[in-house]
Amino acid sequence: MGLFLEQIINGLLGLMILVIVLNVVMSWLIVFEVVNLRNQMARQLVEFLDALSRPILAPLRRFIPPIGGIDLTPFLAVLILGAAQNALVPWIFQPIRAMLGG
Repeated sequence: MGLFLEQIINGLLGLMILVIVLNVVMSWLIVFEVVNLRNQMARQLVEFLDALSRPILAPLRRFIPPIGGIDLTPFLAVLILGAAQNALVPWIFQPIRAMLGG
């Protein structure tokens, strides 16, 4: 059961990293006028990605302002989520794996 929960949490963290990266890529495509927000499907995709990434990025944006017009919070969020995925989650579940013999 512990290994199952560990895999679920790792998967969710990986999915959150993917959402943040896709959000950044979409913002670049909008800025360089590759994607037009008048297209309903593109607008819905942008709104969906923004709604998923906003809970992670908004608290960071309160403390880290854009530097030279560049928002560095997605980069920081990916670093934090990656560190949690690679170091924190295994450390938390290590006693559970040891107890279960896995």
